[in-house]
Amino acid sequence: MRRRMAAMLVILLTAACGAPSDQPKADDGAAKAVLPAGPAAKVDTVAAVDLPAGVREAALARVPGLTIAGAERKQRDGMTFYDVEGTRPDGSEVELDMLEDKGRFTVVEVQRDIAWADAPPAVIAAAKAAPDAFEPARVIESTQEDGTVIYELFAAGKPGEPAAEIDWKDGKAALRRERAIY
Repeated sequence: MRRRMAAMLVILLTAACGAPSDQPKADDGAAKAVLPAGPAAKVDTVAAVDLPAGVREAALARVPGLTIAGAERKQRDGMTFYDVEGTRPDGSEVELDMLEDKGRFTVVEVQRDIAWADAPPAVIAAAKAAPDAFEPARVIESTQEDGTVIYELFAAGKPGEPAAEIDWKDGKAALRRERAIY
């Protein structure tokens, strides 16, 4: 009985393995472009005139002359963020992402939409080298406080959150394995 079960097990395992060409490629450690879904956020629209004290001041300190069009208040993972949208004095659009901490607002990133072709060549190459590469439908260039620029790549039909993110700093591009918390 044991021999029969052992023989059956060998046959089943051999059949499950299939020919090498039938098998998916082993994970060679290459970084994937597409990130898992991030945590859900509660999002509320906030009119420019209804921004809490401190938000407007922080935005104007970062971008003098900013005309604020509106904002979103986001709550996620116990944190509160404000995404303030507006235009610079030259007419270009900008978004400032702020983190609230004990009633104080700090600009943590400055964002703008760009054409994919305008991203640095190393960023484009890093995205294209991923085994699950895709052509982004939208690209946001997001400058962080430490000088890192994160390129947020949105997949077609999925405008809610970036499908992939690439760090760009000191001339080097690297796919992010985790989403930025902002």
